Amino acid sequence: MKKLIFILAAATLAFASCDKVENPYPVSNQGDYSLYPDGDSAYYAANVWPTFTTNTNTDRTILIEDFTGHRCIYCPAAAELAHQLYEDNPGRVLISSIHSGPTGQMEGNQQVVPSEGYVENFTNDDAFAIGFKFGNGTAGSPFQGNPFGSVSRKDHGNGFPVLMPQQWENATNSTIAANDLKVNIQAVGNYYPSTRGFFLHTEVDILDAGLSPDDLNIVVHLIEDSLVAPQKLSDNSTEHDYIHRDIFRGSIDGFAFGRPLDADHLEASGNYEYFYIYKLPSQYNPDNMHVIIYVRDAVTEEIYQVIKKDL
Repeated sequence: MKKLIFILAAATLAFASCDKVENPYPVSNQGDYSLYPDGDSAYYAANVWPTFTTNTNTDRTILIEDFTGHRCIYCPAAAELAHQLYEDNPGRVLISSIHSGPTGQMEGNQQVVPSEGYVENFTNDDAFAIGFKFGNGTAGSPFQGNPFGSVSRKDHGNGFPVLMPQQWENATNSTIAANDLKVNIQAVGNYYPSTRGFFLHTEVDILDAGLSPDDLNIVVHLIEDSLVAPQKLSDNSTEHDYIHRDIFRGSIDGFAFGRPLDADHLEASGNYEYFYIYKLPSQYNPDNMHVIIYVRDAVTEEIYQVIKKDL
């Protein structure tokens, strides 16, 4: 049912682009196929469009979100903890380092650029929106400053979907051990270097009959693998060759909290399919980028599953 595919073209909101897209959100398969170098939309549909087979995955993958800042002196320890959990749990943990605090803006001087050699801007509007939502935008939220974070935005006992770094390890281990897989996701991506076009096909399979599709959103975020840039350390010194990892660069469709699962994307299989066409901004090296695709509950905010797809 290709006529029901949702197509998105080029960067919006979070990314500046000189490309003007006349109709960035059509609901038929008439997206910016000029980013496909080998033919037109009909050729792509007939020769490249994937057919999803049964998703046999049985493991829930965890998303650790790390609210951080390059001038936050306590943030490197939290980042190291997140990366260690990633390494200790191959294939079961992904990281998103979100440069924002609870106010959803340039948290004091933690994010400000340029300032004393800190020239890299890690922030974006989507990061600020997420930071605010789980910080000052939620009454009583414990997220009052960086570093802070979430483990799949699950309530791990404090009544909120966010928690302190000291709690990440136990929350990660218990969630992996429970392995409560309620949603499966699979994806196929095609990147074309000559146009910097990324064509992403996704499928969502709701495994838990108790979940209402009306409450679920599919989210696609762009992540930069690593970047060497200055970072303030706990002794107030600056490490100029610090490796920043898993940097959240924004959503590829301009929707930080995703798109709802709806009837227009429901296939005969009973699963939901979403299709994105995205132009990678020129400042990014495609070999150093990936997307994370996840399904969140818009009521509880819990992220039921997340997967990674390299460009």
